[in-house]
Amino acid sequence: GPREVGRLWDRHLLNCAVIGELLERGDRVVDIDSGAGLPGVPLAIARPDLQVVLLEPLLRRTEFLREMVTDLGVAVEIVRGRAEESWVQDQLGGSDAAVSRAVAALDKLTKWSMPLIRPNGRMLAIKGERAHDEVREHRRVMIASGAVDVRVVTCGANYLRPPATVVFAR
Repeated sequence: GPREVGRLWDRHLLNCAVIGELLERGDRVVDIDSGAGLPGVPLAIARPDLQVVLLEPLLRRTEFLREMVTDLGVAVEIVRGRAEESWVQDQLGGSDAAVSRAVAALDKLTKWSMPLIRPNGRMLAIKGERAHDEVREHRRVMIASGAVDVRVVTCGANYLRPPATVVFAR
């Protein structure tokens, strides 16, 4: 919104780009419910070696994303669909990472993310200051959904104060 203009760089764009610290060169990354392209577009700009897929269910948003990435000259794939749909899981399953920002609570998000990533792949959910509480609340469901090595990490400490808070799971 209009009050976010002053914080656009730190809170939205850089906050998303720094999760690239948790990704390997050439990783295929699915941005679940991409919305306005966060975190996928800043990540693709900061890390052009990544293969970024923006997954978004709404037609108007996918049209916006196509126009935006064309204008920016960013090489990403845009898929209209939902992470929980079997055809999406068939098409995008086996990815190296599933990333998200402000999508859903960790129980739902883990159920949507795990079918999209390869064994030992990563789920990276950008969360706020309540990340530790949310992990405590949803850990059992996350593990039941196939997540292991569930923890809260930070990214971008050299660029952001406070750094980005990310829930990490394999």
